[in-house]
Formats: sequence, structure tokens, C-alpha cells
Amino acid sequence: MIGHGTPSDSAQFVSGGAIARTRDILPAPHTPAPGNWDDNRITLAWLGHATVLINFYGVRVLTDPVLFPRIGIDLWVRSLGPKRLTACALAPSALPEIDLVLVSHAHFDHLDTPSLGAVRGRPAAVTALHTADLLPRRKYSSLHELSWGESVRINSKHGDLEVTAIEVKHWGARLGRDTYRGYNGYILHREGRSLLFGGDTAQTKLFASYLRHGPFEAAVMPIGAYDPWIRNHCSPEQSVAMADAAGARLFVPIHHKTFQLSRESFHEPIQRTEHALAAEADRLVVRDVGETARIM
Repeated sequence: MIGHGTPSDSAQFVSGGAIARTRDILPAPHTPAPGNWDDNRITLAWLGHATVLINFYGVRVLTDPVLFPRIGIDLWVRSLGPKRLTACALAPSALPEIDLVLVSHAHFDHLDTPSLGAVRGRPAAVTALHTADLLPRRKYSSLHELSWGESVRINSKHGDLEVTAIEVKHWGARLGRDTYRGYNGYILHREGRSLLFGGDTAQTKLFASYLRHGPFEAAVMPIGAYDPWIRNHCSPEQSVAMADAAGARLFVPIHHKTFQLSRESFHEPIQRTEHALAAEADRLVVRDVGETARIM
């Protein structure tokens, strides 16, 4: 997301890193235990921001890995940028070996090079068009840039997983001028089941067109950073409506409670999400950083 599509992206990022330098980072309320997850189920845990660890019938997927206390410009020894409000629910060393890393777009809070370099295993990587050059040099089992509508089948020792890139309403430039970079949401499909990962998106009617790719066991959708950036990020109510339009059975909210990227308060996005789903409360399966949900 950083920096909101304004000309002063990098300056905003540096200033964000200077705010509350001495503030303590809250511990994650929950600690997932992926070593105990059943490979015959779909299980996921929200690690913070847009980082979700998924066990999809044995295939281990990690979305937009952001694992360290800060995001921003990589200075090798540390990152220069905003500090977390809430710690990542798992340290890199506590992650299982990952089969697939999904990167939605090049913004610093989604494509974090130190975190991508710290992911365990030799994963495949799927990213948006014209963003692979930003990934750290490491031995990926495969590397794929996808345009909207393109699919790739990932082969891992735990089985195959099909990934399809979908259009969302956002933008992909990392430093303001590199507007050629793409931005994606993704559909994951394995053994007759599907998940939808919304990445970062503003309100759009596009999600209704993804109904044909379902049914989706869950939609992992952003709910924060909308005030005042509503043209680039959806509100909680809009996020729920888009998941509904896609026909998602369960709702997994992300992109809140992790970084102060906008004006809404810490608890507002999830409170508004709970209100939007008040009549279907059982669909909201994750509320706090570190929570684990058994999807199927």
C-alpha cells in the first residue's frame, strides 16, 4: 500500500519510520501451531497485515510475507519505514517449509525483500507482471509472473496447486514512477476446492465475475487503510460485499491491526466487519493476529 498513490511515496515512508521510534510492538494475541495442522484439511492462520499461512491439503502457501518489525527501504541491516503495531504471529524460523509464495504487488507492505529472503524451504514464487526483478536472489523452485486471467500449475512434493491471477482495483508502482508494474489478486484451486485471495483492492464490481471460478471455501480480503485512501482501499462493508459477490462461504479479513497506514483507529476495521456480518457471524472465522481457522 505505501504510499497511497501520492508523489511523495518514499518521503512518506521514511517519515513513517521515524514515528513512535520507541513505541513497543504489541505481541500477537495468538500463536499458530502449523506443525499440528492436518494435511487432509484446508487450514490457515493470519500472521498479520496481508501475510497468511495456508495449508491447502498439504501444500503450504504464504501470501505477501511481511515478517519483521519494520517495512520499507531495505538497508541490509534493517528496513527504513513504518514500524509494526502488532508483531508477526510467527518468526521466520517458526514457519514450516513453504511450497508457494504469493506476492500480490510491489508495495513495500506486500513485497518485503528481507521477509521474502527469510522464507524457509525452496518455494515456487508467483507474482504480478513486471515485479519479479524486486524479489531477492534465492533458489526458488520456479518463478512466475502472471497477468490477469493467466494461470499456472505449481508442482510441489506435497502435490499440485493451480494459481490464477485476477484483476483488482489498485496500482502496482513501488516508488511512484514505475507504473508499469502489475497488481493481482489470486484464486487457488486444489482437489476440487478453491480459495480467493484479494490482495489489495478498492471497491470494484469485478468480484462478481469471479463467481464462475468458485465456489470459494473462503475469501481472504483486505478491510483496512480506507481513511482517507478509499479510492485505493475498500471499506470493511465493501470488502464483505465483494466476497459475497464472488460467492465466498467464509470471510477472512486482513490488512488491519498491523501498521498505521491511515486514519481509522486500530479496532475500527474489524468492528465494522463484525457489524457487516452480524447476521452471519459464523462466516467471520478470523478476527485477531495469529488466529487459526480450519476452512475445510
